Amino acid sequence: MTQGISEVLAPLVLPPVLFEERATQNGKRIGIATLNSEKTLHAISLEMVDLLDPQLRKWASDPQIAVVVIQAAGEKAFCAGGDLQHLYRTMLEHHASDDPENIQGNTYAGAFFEREYRLDYLIHTFPKPILAWGHGIVMGGGIGLMAGASHRVVTEKSRLAMPEITIGLYPDVGGTWFLNRMPGQVGLFLALTGASIGAADAIFAKLADYHIAQANKQAVLDALLTQPWSGHDDDVLLTRLLQRSAISAEDAALASAPLWQNFALINQLCSEPTLAEIVDAIVTLNTDDVWLQKAIATLVAGSPGSACLSYALQRRTQHLSLAEIFRLEYVVSLHCAARADFSEGVRALIIDKDRQPKWLHATLESVASDWIDGFFIGPWSGEKRAAHPLADLN
Repeated sequence: MTQGISEVLAPLVLPPVLFEERATQNGKRIGIATLNSEKTLHAISLEMVDLLDPQLRKWASDPQIAVVVIQAAGEKAFCAGGDLQHLYRTMLEHHASDDPENIQGNTYAGAFFEREYRLDYLIHTFPKPILAWGHGIVMGGGIGLMAGASHRVVTEKSRLAMPEITIGLYPDVGGTWFLNRMPGQVGLFLALTGASIGAADAIFAKLADYHIAQANKQAVLDALLTQPWSGHDDDVLLTRLLQRSAISAEDAALASAPLWQNFALINQLCSEPTLAEIVDAIVTLNTDDVWLQKAIATLVAGSPGSACLSYALQRRTQHLSLAEIFRLEYVVSLHCAARADFSEGVRALIIDKDRQPKWLHATLESVASDWIDGFFIGPWSGEKRAAHPLADLN
């Protein structure tokens, strides 16, 4: 059958994640996963998750794979967050259903969060070194992909943030885990303000391990092919390789990094005994620091309900395991999808782009404690615990 000219000339449509394997000098292989959706800044979609998860599991069990690299095509972003367009439509449909309070009613949200969190957990617990190259924008779900990697690289163009307060959500994808493990009160401040940080601050906040110039990326990838990978101590080999290319804290001008520079002040602001006092201390701060001013503005415009939820999560989960936190976040995220603020935040920022969200609660004071408590209640307690979609994480 003769092909039509339109078929012949049609551009090749590539999948949103590309995979390749490169042979090393000693016969081992490097597995490379490249996020490939530049138009959306590699926003995480369910299709991307469903491509990444089985391939990573295949590489984990392949004795010839020494190291896995996760990177992104282009120069703008590693991953700017989650793909919220479809999720937004399903939230509206669920809100209009006969049982909007049933958090299991939105089957797409259930599938999205389960599979995304399962992938993030896999990266956290991967049995081999994973090198995540976080160049450009790394936000929300992008940090979820990067945070659990054994070796995390940032560059001079890296900008990291968990800005979920702007869309009525909270720092999920394991954010409850890694924000609580940052120095001092940094995690709470970043959750409340959605503040964006660069390479030096990302290392200070324990979201990254190495600052390497983007111009040196190819040399690093080429060097992976020359290492004597053996399956034993490969993480040490990778560490030494990256250390040789890394920019020192002094060369990176750590003292000019706003998060590090304001560390004492942030600890002071976020050490007040209640959330209301913490928020008041932040928003009434008189400062000429542009970074702090932007952080304050984001907190003021953000969802009061999200602020309360983020605060409650960090306070209630300090002694939970990583698996327990992902299971809890799954419940909390389904509640968010079933309530009004998340969809309204997505509408205002992404759909209509009017940046005028009408939050369910106008102030922190109007957020009742029992409303927050409801986020922590799911159908998988007691004897039903084994039925939790993430029950097998351990």
